[in-house]
Amino acid sequence: MDRIYEISARLTGELNAPLRRYLYHRIEWDDRLIMIKGARGVGKTTMLKQQCREKGEKGVYASLDQLIFNDLTILQLADYHYKHGGTHIYLDEVHRYPRPNWEQELKIIYDSYPGLHIVFTGSSLLHLNSKVADLSRRVAVYDLRGLSFREYLNFTGNYGFEPHNLPDILKNHRSIAADISTRIRIIGEFEKYLKNGYYPFFMDSSESTYIQRVERLVLSVIDLDIPAITSVEYETLLKLKKLLVVLAEQVPFVPNITNLSRDVEVTRNQLMKFFTLLTDGAILRTLMDATTQPKHASKPEKILFDNPSVMQALGIIHKIGTVRESFVASMLSSQGKLFAAKEGDFLLDRNYLFEVGGKNKGFSQIADKPNSYIVADDIEIGVGNKIPLWILGFLY
Repeated sequence: MDRIYEISARLTGELNAPLRRYLYHRIEWDDRLIMIKGARGVGKTTMLKQQCREKGEKGVYASLDQLIFNDLTILQLADYHYKHGGTHIYLDEVHRYPRPNWEQELKIIYDSYPGLHIVFTGSSLLHLNSKVADLSRRVAVYDLRGLSFREYLNFTGNYGFEPHNLPDILKNHRSIAADISTRIRIIGEFEKYLKNGYYPFFMDSSESTYIQRVERLVLSVIDLDIPAITSVEYETLLKLKKLLVVLAEQVPFVPNITNLSRDVEVTRNQLMKFFTLLTDGAILRTLMDATTQPKHASKPEKILFDNPSVMQALGIIHKIGTVRESFVASMLSSQGKLFAAKEGDFLLDRNYLFEVGGKNKGFSQIADKPNSYIVADDIEIGVGNKIPLWILGFLY
């Protein structure tokens, strides 16, 4: 047990991360059971360590993929910590816990140690389904996304930029953009962000190292996280990687399931499961048609990669139209339910229609549509219903 505390003290004491992610101040840290979900690399571990350090000796941090948890249980750690005056436990990567039914141990801790607070992180692949119904009534769940453009700027230059909600941006984008553009050369910084700004580890990586780390991240989702969540064979993991190679040559597109199944050498049902796994793992983003009823949804209407950094790692950053759509989708999806649009590119909450393009993009495809907007790249300030692409990076 001493080893756990020794590692916790070292990792939290040596942490050099003074800035906080957007989610940090939204979490009700006084809740007794908190789950932070998110994709690999978005900063869940750093957030746990930051919060643990604030608790001093009352808190302990532990990553559940450590070998010690082959012998030690979460329940044993909680019992020891509680009896020695501890009040907070921060458990990282619960999906890598080498024992079944981690949720049952957390439920017992919640019910048996009323003075103990548990915060744990899990892969975005995890779902609080019927298996953990009892836990879901106790736990507060938060989703951590990758860095927004606003956060990237604040991390690189400590500008103190504040987020703006979508209605504010759509109504006041000219004044917002004008204010920001007077403080920074926004177009150049946005180009840097698209290449290597979505994951916080850009701060201690060169551009080439960053790309390598994102590539390893993608492979780790397939080789480590997916097998930790669901039973898969080695051959299935190889075909998941093959699917990414095939998609890299085609996205964004309306998938032909028959042809894609043939190219990847899987059945239709297997392919649909692949889409779900890679979307939940924040590698792909699959969008449905807004007119399709969920129970009748047989295939995605559009497939994108989750964010531009994943595209960079897979060598497809040169597809600028796809990069733009990937960025817009990653930002807009934080605001509500995002659909593929029949006219235009994206429909948000069946209300706002967006068409994405370069600075000369016109309204011909969405003319006379209510609540429709052009999202244009390579412009600092927009006009009317034509807004700068980069400003969507200020939504969170």
